[in-house]
Amino acid sequence: MYYLYLLYSKTNEEFYVGTTPDLRRRFYDHNSGKNRATKSAVPWELVYYETYPTKEDALKREKRLKYYGQGLRQLKNRITLVNRS
Repeated sequence: MYYLYLLYSKTNEEFYVGTTPDLRRRFYDHNSGKNRATKSAVPWELVYYETYPTKEDALKREKRLKYYGQGLRQLKNRITLVNRS
């Protein structure tokens, strides 16, 4: 099983999208500064994740979120609406 996840940093108010087969380990790596792309914005909060049966499916979804802005924008809006209730 693979995970697509969305992290949020209050430090720089940015989101990060990634995929992994081990969500707990990957989240720990992000918050302990082991990831070059995210270490400047520690601490990170896990705000959303999806599960996929294959790595290819998770990477396809990640690519759609990263390279086609509307999908990520809709996901952020959905998360914001849930947190407001």
